Parts: sequence; structure tokens; C-alpha cells
Amino acid sequence: MITGLGTALITPFKQNGTVDYDALKRLLDKQVAGQVDYIVVLGTTGEAATLSRDEKEEVRQFIVNYIDGRLPLVLGVGGNCTAAVVDELHRLTPTLEASFEAILSVCPNYNKPSQEGLYQHFVAVAQASPIPVLLYNVPGRTGVNLLPETVIRLHQAMPTNIVGIKEASGNLPQIHTLLDYARTTDLIVISGDDGIAAEVMDAGGKGLISVASNAFPEDFGRIVREHNHDLQLHYAPMVSLLFKEGNPSGIKTVLNQMGLIENVLRLPLVPNSEAVQREIQALL
Repeated sequence: MITGLGTALITPFKQNGTVDYDALKRLLDKQVAGQVDYIVVLGTTGEAATLSRDEKEEVRQFIVNYIDGRLPLVLGVGGNCTAAVVDELHRLTPTLEASFEAILSVCPNYNKPSQEGLYQHFVAVAQASPIPVLLYNVPGRTGVNLLPETVIRLHQAMPTNIVGIKEASGNLPQIHTLLDYARTTDLIVISGDDGIAAEVMDAGGKGLISVASNAFPEDFGRIVREHNHDLQLHYAPMVSLLFKEGNPSGIKTVLNQMGLIENVLRLPLVPNSEAVQREIQALL
């Protein structure tokens, strides 16, 4: 249920800063029509760090109700305080068991834990989660790299709890080390980078959790399912622009220019500069 193309869903806002549920319906309809395999709710791309607890609850329940079983859902649950993440998982247990296939749990940011600290953190998370855990390694954001030996150690210790990893280090040799291990085990290795998805799939990866598929679900589904390098190359300039001034600023510019959302982010994030918006418009 968590292989193939997953969309890291944005959270649309109105000009007054509140969540735009009409726009969220349009985005969800686009994902269903685009035949993505699952949706990741309230992850990094969803600006979860800037949503209040009540807002996260409302967004989460809205998506569960609106999707109504049409697509599998994965929920982002992470943070840099292990005890707080564990408490949140305990509080969310009924919702997780009823409505989600897995959680996506990012490495703690800012603390910069050692590999042993990361291991102990994710053991605690996996023990608290009532559903499977996907690790999320994105050192460009967190400041710490979850090394393959730590991932393998975690999977060997808790193979039914820790089922896979979203790898967004961009480090192909590191990803290949995980894929070598995955060939003889049931570890799921998922690309977290739109720009190298086909390469990861060629080497045995099980899918992509994508930012770009918010706007282009059909084509990124083809990249994943067909290992389509030509189509990936076609989208390379757009993918570069999506991250030129940070995520989700780029994808929100695209979705705004498509007429799907207002171009609003929550501080400390801001919309793309006018120059980048013009570049994106030219590509569209």
C-alpha cells in the first residue's frame, strides 16, 4: 500500500492565513484523477511545522473524510523531542489504526543526534506506533544523516514495525547500499527526490514520495512505473525551479499558476520571488 507514487501533499491557505478547504478538495481530486498510489498528509511539504494542533487535527480529519478510502494515506508524525512524538502517537492511535497505512517519521532536526541517538529515537517511535513506520532521511533539512548501517540495524531489530525509508539525501552511493540490503529483505526503499526517481527505481527502489506530483501526478506516475528517464529529463528544469527558493514555495507557485490555490505560505516561508515565478510560468 506504500509503494509506487506517493504525493507529499501541500496545505493550501487563504490570503488571511487560514486553511483553504475548497482548494484542498481540488488538490485531492487531482491526486485521485491522476491515479497516484497514496497521499502523504501533513509532512514537510504540508507545512505541518506551522500548523497548530487543532489545525492539524482538522486537516487530517478533512482529508480522511473526503478521500473516503479512495486512496491509501500516510501521516507525517515526527519531531526533535522523542517523548513528544511518542505522546502524539499514543494520542493518535485510534485515528492511525482506522485511517492510515503508515506513518512517515523524519529524523529529529536541530539536535543533531549521533547514530546511536537516531537509533534509540526510532526504536521508541516504532514501539509507540500502532501502524508501520517509514523512516525519513533528509539531511539537507535536519542537519543529520541517517546512515545505511543505522537503517539496517533498525530494520533488523524491528522488521514488522520499521518497514522502509524515504531517502532524500540525494546520495546515490548511500541509496545503493540500502538497495543492496533491500534485495534480500523486505525493506522498502523510496526515493525522496523527484530528480533521481528513475535511477532509484532502476536499482530496485519501490517508489517515490513526490513534491512535483501535486501538480503533475500522471507524468510522475509514469516516471515511477515505467522508469521513464526521458520524461524525468523533460521535467528536470521544472524540478530544479521547484526547489530553487525552497519547498513548498516552488510547488505552490506552480499550483497557483494552474489556478488551483492562492500563493500563500506561512512564515518563515514566503512565496517565490517574482523572477522565479516568471521562470516557472515560462516553463508551464
